[in-house]
Amino acid sequence: MVTPFDFFSEVVISSIKNILLEGRSAAKPTLSFEYFPPKDDAGAEVLFRSFDSLMELSPDFVSVTYGAGGSNRERSLSVVERMAPRVPTIGHLTCVGASRSSSLDIIKTFQDAGVAAILAIRGDAPKDDPEALANGELKTALELVELAAQASKLDIGVGAFPEVHPESTDMDHDVRVLKLKADAGASFAVTQLFFKVDTYFDLVARANAAGIDMPIVPGLMPISNAKQVLRMAQMSGAEVPTQLVSKLEVASDEESRRIGMDFTIEFGRQLIDAGAPGLHIFTLNQSAAAAEVARGTGLA
Repeated sequence: MVTPFDFFSEVVISSIKNILLEGRSAAKPTLSFEYFPPKDDAGAEVLFRSFDSLMELSPDFVSVTYGAGGSNRERSLSVVERMAPRVPTIGHLTCVGASRSSSLDIIKTFQDAGVAAILAIRGDAPKDDPEALANGELKTALELVELAAQASKLDIGVGAFPEVHPESTDMDHDVRVLKLKADAGASFAVTQLFFKVDTYFDLVARANAAGIDMPIVPGLMPISNAKQVLRMAQMSGAEVPTQLVSKLEVASDEESRRIGMDFTIEFGRQLIDAGAPGLHIFTLNQSAAAAEVARGTGLA
């Protein structure tokens, strides 16, 4: 009988879980960056200039997002294949518009490229195809975790929400779902963007109380472009401190960048000082703000 393991190579290049656990045991928080696949060749040049620049900071790992409905599948895979030989790389994988067969194909491509892990997330349907998730064969991140765990020996990461998921009833429900993912094979988690220290550590405490012992890495968004970040926060449902919003609303562009970056760096320091296993910095494919945060928090 042929099993999924017969279909895939069993060679694992690296382990994000081990990197995180080794960092925790050595009291050395990890530094990592997230990129997204470019839309065109010009965007690719910007991306890889940023990547090369941030590689000088010796990140522990990086991740590459994946477009809703596979809208940038080929570019995403291309980016992963180029980064993986240089640094432990996580390839994102979503359910939107996905079948079991297409997901298995992508997992195989990731593994052949030598990725360190996949990040299994449900994803949201694109605006131009609102029924993409409903029409796909896979509907939840849990199904994707189960499939990946059966099909390969790659580390599996998942998303986590310091604040209640927009479609969830409460944090208790979110933690129950996170526990199901851990039991299904997930070995680490990366959070959605958030802006309050207490929300992260409340999530960690709730997860620990539920028997979840995998590392939960906070995702950190540098506030170098206040309007852009506040718009993203609104879309994701993340609560931004009212004092910060008040300051940004009356500041010039130059002042708002300074205020936002000072906040981000202090926020990152507080997370690290209180015991976060590391920081996963959302770069938006730009290196300056990400490098500033990495250095300002003492991780580079």
